Amino acid sequence: MKALVCSFCQALLLSKPPPWNQRSRINDSTITKKLSNFTRISRGQVQVNAKGFSGSPSTAKDREIEAKKLSGQNNKKEDDDDEIPEAVYSRIITRILAFVGVPMAFGVTLLKIFQAIKEQNVWDVPIWLPFLTTFLTFGASTMGIAYGTLSTSLDPEKKGSVFGWEEAQKNWVEMWKEEDEEARR
Repeated sequence: MKALVCSFCQALLLSKPPPWNQRSRINDSTITKKLSNFTRISRGQVQVNAKGFSGSPSTAKDREIEAKKLSGQNNKKEDDDDEIPEAVYSRIITRILAFVGVPMAFGVTLLKIFQAIKEQNVWDVPIWLPFLTTFLTFGASTMGIAYGTLSTSLDPEKKGSVFGWEEAQKNWVEMWKEEDEEARR
């Protein structure tokens, strides 16, 4: 162990500091030439001007268009997807929280009940029972994410039923219909 500690200390005592800790500016012409191929579009974004891959050199207008594309200011809507209305979005979040939270709370409650039963020596709870209930309740809570989303009515004016079984059946068919259409293209 002492040999490892000593070798580690020797590694820290370097006679020459590594190049990334240098505080002075390096005046190397090769580095300057390499850096001249990069142009800064805006803070944090770098664009490479590759030589030999384009037919003509990029102009200021081309760089401005590219900067808008990178920054997300492009006016064209690239997606054909509709925006989710705020009412539907809040309904989705509420349903997900309910369908995840209720099984998870039930699972944690069952674990506490099994613990209390075993500590009070009422019943020697077999180890597989808490494992099975945890598996089922936490598994149901993970399925609650998908079901909470599918069981939401996508119509902002229509609230839907409490459990949303009709909406889930309708949305399930619609979801797979879109997948089949994309697969055919």
